[in-house]
Amino acid sequence: MGRGGQKTDQKTDPALENGGRGASIFTWEEVQKHSRRGDQWLVINRNVYNISNWVKRHPGGIRVISHYAGEDATDAFVAFHPDPKFAQKYLKALQIGELAATEPSQDRQKKERLVSDFRTLREDLECRGLFRTDPVFFSVCLGHILLLEVLALLLVWAAGTGWLSSLTCAALLATSQSQAGWLQHDFGHLSVFKKSKWNHLLHKFIIGHLKGASANWWNHRHFQHHAKPNIFSKDPDVNMLHAFVLGDTQPVEYGIKKLKYLPYNHQHQYFFLIGPPLLIPVYFHIQIMTTMFFRRDWVDMAWSMTYYMRYFLCFVPFYGFLGSIALISFVRFLESHWFVWVTQMNHIPMDIDHEKHQDWITMQLKATCNVEQSFFNDWFTGHLNFQIEHHLFPTMPRHNYWLAAPSVKALCEKHGIPYEVKTLWRGLVDVVSSLKKSGDLWLDAYLHK
Repeated sequence: MGRGGQKTDQKTDPALENGGRGASIFTWEEVQKHSRRGDQWLVINRNVYNISNWVKRHPGGIRVISHYAGEDATDAFVAFHPDPKFAQKYLKALQIGELAATEPSQDRQKKERLVSDFRTLREDLECRGLFRTDPVFFSVCLGHILLLEVLALLLVWAAGTGWLSSLTCAALLATSQSQAGWLQHDFGHLSVFKKSKWNHLLHKFIIGHLKGASANWWNHRHFQHHAKPNIFSKDPDVNMLHAFVLGDTQPVEYGIKKLKYLPYNHQHQYFFLIGPPLLIPVYFHIQIMTTMFFRRDWVDMAWSMTYYMRYFLCFVPFYGFLGSIALISFVRFLESHWFVWVTQMNHIPMDIDHEKHQDWITMQLKATCNVEQSFFNDWFTGHLNFQIEHHLFPTMPRHNYWLAAPSVKALCEKHGIPYEVKTLWRGLVDVVSSLKKSGDLWLDAYLHK
C-alpha cells in the first residue's frame, strides 16, 4: 500500500526488488503479510525493511532474524547489537518505507507504555555505565580456568593415575570446562570488548581451543533462544525431539493426538537418565561435529581440533589413548549435569508455548526467572542466576546484572509483571516438578480427551 492508499506491486516496485529505500507507507496489516520464508519484512523504529534476501547473509544466522518477520524487532535489534549505528549501515539498503503516521509503534497486543518505559530504563542503565566492562573481572575468570587446567595436569603428574587422583582430576577439568562455558557465553554475546571482532576472536579461542566446540554452532543456536525464549518452533532449547513434553499446551496437544513416543507421565524420572547425563557428551557433541562438517566450517573445526590435540598430548602419556577417552567422557558427563541443571532451572518451570507475539520485556519475563544472589551462586551459574537481566540485556557484562536488577524489578512491579526469584534448591526442584506436571497433563489428555 503506497501513499494515498495506492497498492504497490512487490514484483515491480524497484524499492522492493533492490532492497533500497522507498517512499512507501505501510500498515501493520500489510507488514504482517510478509512473514513467510522468501518473503519477509520487519519493523525497526517504525521503519519497514525487506529482509527477504538479506537473511542468508545475516551474521547471526537466517533463523534468528526470520523469527521477527512480520513484526516489530526494535528491542531485539537493540538487545543483540552493541553498536546499533554500525548495524544501521546494512539496514539503509533494506529500507522500503515506514509505518503510516496513524499506525501504533507496536504491533498486535504489545504494550506501548511498557515498551516505552523499558526503553527509558535501558537508557538509564547505559548512562549509569552498566554496559561497560571491568577487564579485571574477565581476566580473573580466564585466569582461574587456566589454573584449573594446570592443576589437573600437575595432579596426575605428581600423584599418578589412581582412582582418587583421577576422580579429582576429572572434577577439576569439569569445573574448568563449566566455567569456560560461562566465559565463552560472555564473548559470544559481545559483552566484553567494545569491538565485536575482539569478542568474536576470544569467543573462538575459548569455545574452540578451551572447550573443543564451535562458535558458529553456538551463535546460531543460542541467539534463537534469546530472540524467542520458550517458544515452540523458534527456540531450539525447547525442541526436545519428542523425548519430553513441556509446559501446559504441548502435553495436551500430544495427548489429544495420541502421541506416545515415550511414557511422558514418567518423564520426570527418566530425565535423570537421558537429560543431564547425555546432553553434552552425546547430543551436543554429535550436533557440533556434524554441523561443522556439513556446513564446511573449517575455521571452527580447526579451533576445535586444537583442543583435542592439546588434551591428548597432555593426558595420553599418563592414561594411554583409550584411558584418555574414558577420562574426557567422564569429564563431559560431569559438565553436562552442571550445565543442564543451571540452564534449565531458569526456563523449564516457566511459560512454554507457541508464538504469542508479545513485547520484548513481557516475553522475556514469562520465560525466565532468577535465583538468589550469593558469591557461590554467581560463580556456580556464571551469573545466570540473574537470568531475567541477562535476557533483557544480553550484551550487558554479567558482573553488572545485580546492579540492574532493582531497576528491572521496579519496572515489573509498576506494570504488574511477575519478577520471580528462587533459592538455588527451589530452582533445581522446580525442574523435576514441572516435568511431572507436564507429564500428568499428557496422560490425562491421552486417556480422556
